[in-house]
Amino acid sequence: MTDPARVLQAVWAQESARVVGALVRVVRDVGLAEELAQDALESALRQWPEGGVPDNPGAWLVAVAKRRAVDHLRRAGRDERAAARVAERPEHVDTSDDVLRLVFLTCHPALPAAARVALTLRLVAGLTTAEIARAHLVPEPLVTQRVADAKRTLAGVGVELPEGDELRTRLASVLEVVYLVFNEGYSATAGDDLLRPALCAQALRLGGLLAELAPHEAEVHGLVALMHVQQSRAAARTGPRGEPVRLHEQDRALWDPLSIRAGFAAMLRARAAGGAPGPYVLQAAIAVCHAQAASAETTDWARIAALYEALAVLLPTPVVRLNHAVAVSRAVGPEAALALVDPLTRDPGLRDYHLLPSVRGDLLLSLGRGAEARVELERAAGLTRNQAERAFLLRRAADLPASGARTFGAACAEFLAQAGVRPSTVRSYRQTLDRLRRALGDGVALSDVDAARVAAAFAAWDSAAARTWNRHRAALRSFAVWAGVDWHEVVPFRDEPPVVVREVDLAALWALDVPVREKALWRLLHESGAPVSAVLGLNVQDLDQDDRRAHSGDRWISWRAGTAALLPELIGDRVHGPLFLTDRRATRPGPLEDVCPVSGRHRLSYERAEYLFKQATRPLDPDGRGYTLTNLKPKSYRKASGPVAQSKA
Repeated sequence: MTDPARVLQAVWAQESARVVGALVRVVRDVGLAEELAQDALESALRQWPEGGVPDNPGAWLVAVAKRRAVDHLRRAGRDERAAARVAERPEHVDTSDDVLRLVFLTCHPALPAAARVALTLRLVAGLTTAEIARAHLVPEPLVTQRVADAKRTLAGVGVELPEGDELRTRLASVLEVVYLVFNEGYSATAGDDLLRPALCAQALRLGGLLAELAPHEAEVHGLVALMHVQQSRAAARTGPRGEPVRLHEQDRALWDPLSIRAGFAAMLRARAAGGAPGPYVLQAAIAVCHAQAASAETTDWARIAALYEALAVLLPTPVVRLNHAVAVSRAVGPEAALALVDPLTRDPGLRDYHLLPSVRGDLLLSLGRGAEARVELERAAGLTRNQAERAFLLRRAADLPASGARTFGAACAEFLAQAGVRPSTVRSYRQTLDRLRRALGDGVALSDVDAARVAAAFAAWDSAAARTWNRHRAALRSFAVWAGVDWHEVVPFRDEPPVVVREVDLAALWALDVPVREKALWRLLHESGAPVSAVLGLNVQDLDQDDRRAHSGDRWISWRAGTAALLPELIGDRVHGPLFLTDRRATRPGPLEDVCPVSGRHRLSYERAEYLFKQATRPLDPDGRGYTLTNLKPKSYRKASGPVAQSKA
């Protein structure tokens, strides 16, 4: 029997971009379009389990979403004739342009590069904010904020497809994002699987649409060629246990000849378009060199190295330089390649890039330096977020000899396990040492870690606030004293500026016309002084309203009359479930303890609560930025470090 929830999940992954794209054309607001699309998804969650999966589930979602858009236009008092035209639009109309229009909108040059990528991955590729955060090694709240800011920036921006010079100007941004979507499917940065075929297919589909829109642009055809040739290797890229198989070890009989021919055809169109080769045409040429070779041994590595050298002129990134070094290792030898790789170890852009120590480990192994290669492969395993790749690297490292000396990783573990050290101190020390272990490698001998290597690894915190820098410095000094190494003065102390406490005008805040949920949350945070996460983690059944207190984790939270007056209205007749709930039913499953058993709504997230507070308090902030929830904490609960400067701004 077909599982409607499973079918809906698969349909949504394929159709969400088409649904949102169609709605953007109608309501001309990307944020509103996503909300209406989520409404259609919610309707499917309710109706499909009872009525069965429709014959054409994608068309069903589009039709329901369109009706939501019509209702919205009429409720908003918009032109009735416009709403009628939307309602009369035939269901069978090809909506490919809608997806393409959405891509150009999410890649709009008005957005910063990071926001373009996040919004496109969210709306076009259908990734969650958690998946995007893992893919780009950034905190999830940062991704949430980028997506929210991007939607606000795009409010009122035209949704028509660009033409002429504007098309050429905006293509570079679109191509970059489409290739990022492809790469996330081709070599997943996180999770259990190495490949995510649905993302590759979506990127190829978008590439085909772009090629139809801009048939005379060589770079578009170059990107299409590159993706097709890389996709041809999909069946050969993983072994029986899901482990990665390196390019020179792949069974080329498994490469897909149809994909290769499609790539070659796209490459011919790129060459016919003329002009100097751009970055995607050069990368496609490299992929074609691999595809034309019958084996790794007959590959024209000298040509590939030359192509990478030309690519580095147009795209002088550390990743391109690393790939150039790999090609040099095949064309010239590992010693020449290692001379190119070693300077990259000091490049901040590759500090957390697991392929750098992986490549360096391969080169060291080729030179017979097995113990050093083991350290590099173990370090690469510690940096990757992909489980299949981590397991593969660890298996390779385990086959190599160990140095036998006391390792840096073992020393860190012993230091953190000392008796009598408070858990909070251990947590603080672990943050610092984990950073250094990823940078230096667990398997490196402690005696081989000198002050210069520590200083280079510590540069990861160059942009950190002085207080954060000094906290990591103190942890490093404590470890150095314990381990008996001479790193005491390798990291300088930084002067800490006065802490500026931004005070909220509470009288104005309490007078704001906001829902009772926000009123109760803000009052409770102010009156209790408790952490935001602890307050948001409260459940209705945890509250003792008579004594005005509740148990949250390992602490008690208490409140005063302001909160007590608001709680009955907030809770209503609920007796179980999260105290603070989202505005609408959840569209994705979550832990049962985070779902209200009556309404089906999820627990309010930290990110959403922070966003709502910032938006509500913009009018109260002289700078117009809005405040954060931590500004609600009373002075008596604050732990200020250094001199404190009071400020109303």
